[in-house]
Amino acid sequence: GGLLYLVIIVMGLFGEMFVRGKLVVSGDAAATADNIAAHPFLWRLGIAGDLVMHICDIGLVLVFYLLLRPVNKNLALLAVLFNVVQTAVLVTNKLSLLTPLFLSGNAEYLRAFDPAQLQAMGYLAIKSHGYGFGFGLIFFGIECLILGYLIFRSGYLPRMLGILMQVAGLCYLVNSFALILDPPFADMLFPAILLPAFVAELSMCVWMIVKGVDMGKWEMHVAG
Repeated sequence: GGLLYLVIIVMGLFGEMFVRGKLVVSGDAAATADNIAAHPFLWRLGIAGDLVMHICDIGLVLVFYLLLRPVNKNLALLAVLFNVVQTAVLVTNKLSLLTPLFLSGNAEYLRAFDPAQLQAMGYLAIKSHGYGFGFGLIFFGIECLILGYLIFRSGYLPRMLGILMQVAGLCYLVNSFALILDPPFADMLFPAILLPAFVAELSMCVWMIVKGVDMGKWEMHVAG
């Protein structure tokens, strides 16, 4: 589970910081289109990395379910359901990132539009992806709240991790709803609003890799 979480974190950072963060120029559709056209493989690599992240996410949610089911089976299952919705939304959302690649091609049907229109449509697709990502994080935020509660109550994982995961969930929810309701306010909050979430998830990842769970207490929950 910890290794899956590590892959998720690394792939997420790669896609956001080293691909989209490098190629997307905020507010400049022409420069963004030129960057993507000049580095199409890097753009595709970012999409592939995101998909690997979501594949690992499915395995990780199963690990969390098995670990936390002894605390409360229904809540552990509810966390799985929220994760399934989140993953489905985010995977579908990746289709938006293919649009700029299609628009940068030489297909005959693209001649119906002038270059500025193609650039604008590509940039709008990227902007739409940002909102779709925010939508998915609403469901992930709720999942974090549930997982945090179960971790806090478990006794075989540190309570502090449970608190951190709940803080992460609140941060994701605030960030996403701010994006929907008041984008300028969301811009003011970002990226600071997601720093606690990063700390929480990285702490959870490291603990799962290095320490794991108190098996004696976990077995007591299972037996009980």
